Amino acid sequence: MDNGASSYRRFRDNGDVQGLDEIIIEYSDGLILYLTSIVGSIQTAEELAEDTFVLLGTKKPKYKEKSSFKTWLYAIGRNIAIDHLRKYAKKSCFSIEETPEMTDDKAEIEEAYIKKEQQIKIHKAMRKLPQNYQQVLWLIYFEGFSNKEAARIMKKSLRSLESILYRARKSLRSQLETEGFEYVET
Repeated sequence: MDNGASSYRRFRDNGDVQGLDEIIIEYSDGLILYLTSIVGSIQTAEELAEDTFVLLGTKKPKYKEKSSFKTWLYAIGRNIAIDHLRKYAKKSCFSIEETPEMTDDKAEIEEAYIKKEQQIKIHKAMRKLPQNYQQVLWLIYFEGFSNKEAARIMKKSLRSLESILYRARKSLRSQLETEGFEYVET
């Protein structure tokens, strides 16, 4: 059974506040990063993730188990983010503040630095893509959702999502090549 679903059920049905705490601890980081791909600002994404958890805590929507709990939660977050964008269109800012972890081994430091630089280049290139391309790439490659789950979150048919994913990959590769990024297929 999905841990998030059981925690939410405990909270919703029995008033166990620890269940909601478990959900926040488990899903907040990933939800924030996903919402950042929609709104373009980590600060705004943090606020929207908080709004998502407040909605769970106050309105207690029914989880019907038609998809995984994570898919359901991300769909709620996406809807809140879209509502926010409708209200505050034309505002966009972002920051990438992650730095590689420091270790004693010089090779590891160098490797971590290079990998982080590549990630920053990929994120910057992704930001230049259309919003639906950013979302599909984020859901599939960074969050590990299946195509079917991502389609449900984005409210697209599976066929439509696969088409968007194909075009998003192609567009990202083109953008990275334009910026001088050396793409190596594995």
